[in-house]
Amino acid sequence: MKLFWIIPFFLLQDTETFLMKNAKVKLCLQASPTDGSLLLEGCNPASDFQDWSWQGDSLMNLGTLTCLSVVEASGVRTGACGSTDRMSWDCSNSLLSPLGSSQSYLVASRRGVSLANVRGPKAQWQGAAERSVCEEKTAKAEHDRYFPAALASTRVYEPTAGNATLALGMAPGQLEELLWFFRREDPSTWNYTILALSFVVLLLGLFLLAINVVRNRKRKMYAKVVQDVEQAELEAKQALMPMQEHSHTDPQKQELLQKEERSGEVLVQWKDGTVTTLYTERSEEAL
Repeated sequence: MKLFWIIPFFLLQDTETFLMKNAKVKLCLQASPTDGSLLLEGCNPASDFQDWSWQGDSLMNLGTLTCLSVVEASGVRTGACGSTDRMSWDCSNSLLSPLGSSQSYLVASRRGVSLANVRGPKAQWQGAAERSVCEEKTAKAEHDRYFPAALASTRVYEPTAGNATLALGMAPGQLEELLWFFRREDPSTWNYTILALSFVVLLLGLFLLAINVVRNRKRKMYAKVVQDVEQAELEAKQALMPMQEHSHTDPQKQELLQKEERSGEVLVQWKDGTVTTLYTERSEEAL
């Protein structure tokens, strides 16, 4: 139900200005910024001199800020809004006629724009989306009626007992929702809050970065220590290998070497591998 009221407000905002396109010549009404004359040019939505807006019963040009007015009997031009009484227009079935006159209509021709007693396509004017300028007037009136009221306080009008509806046809709850949606408040609080949160996030990021750097350094130091220990163990193993090779020599050769250390002995190695002395030892007492 909330969107039912919010969406039309945005749509009505786009209907404030519109092009006035003639149904016959397919050209748009353009106001001259110099002499107040009216021209028929190719439609250009970007041109302010082709943008028109209903101001009550008057048609005001956005580029010149002047209003469409009647000059003499059948002449039409733009002039300062409110300067004359011949600036009010009646709109019916896409036909524009001066207010109070039903015999002449705003007509487009090759020579320009004028008033004539013609009701054909030459006198029919279309606004945005190929809809009548009369519909543009109705939309502008609805916009001027509902949009400012939606921004007003709900306490301006007290609802009658038993039927809590406002003169606008909206319940107080619906109007409160519109007031909240279109609210305007000082954003300083939110700005300061976001700024403080940004500093907190920055500090947290720096803290996590410092922790990561310290852990990386410790990891590199640990890896270096492990590498040094492994290198020391490898060097120790390489130093023990010659000693182990020396200790694993032939026991018979070791025994032979031990026996060679005895002076005066003659050793004989037989074919079966046994080693004996040539002369058996005798004690001095036996001799």
